[in-house]
Amino acid sequence: VQLQASGGGLVQAGGSLRLSCAASGRTFSRYAMGWFRQAPGKEREFVGVIMWIGGNTRYGDSVKGRFTISKDNAKNTMYLQMNSLKPEDTAAYYCAASPSILPTAVGAYDYWGQGTQVTVSS
Repeated sequence: VQLQASGGGLVQAGGSLRLSCAASGRTFSRYAMGWFRQAPGKEREFVGVIMWIGGNTRYGDSVKGRFTISKDNAKNTMYLQMNSLKPEDTAAYYCAASPSILPTAVGAYDYWGQGTQVTVSS
């Protein structure tokens, strides 16, 4: 089972980035796919989650209205569109999979990808 996150980079405040998370090795059709982020010295923070079936989403308060999660079932890929980026969005972003319904807790996720770094300059 693999989750491969990509798309991070350096962007100016107010800019946009789109992260991708490609899933392979098993079917995640009944799973929730989530995004988390972790800045140096801080705990891993919930960003958002999408149900693979149905597409229902849930977002963390700090990103509501700015970030959008979507998926492409045919490509087994999830996306995180990040708009109006702020310096405080700077972190390593991780994708993860959980058998629960729209979970927000790190402990609810069984599978994790490697992080992709997002740096927002002021």
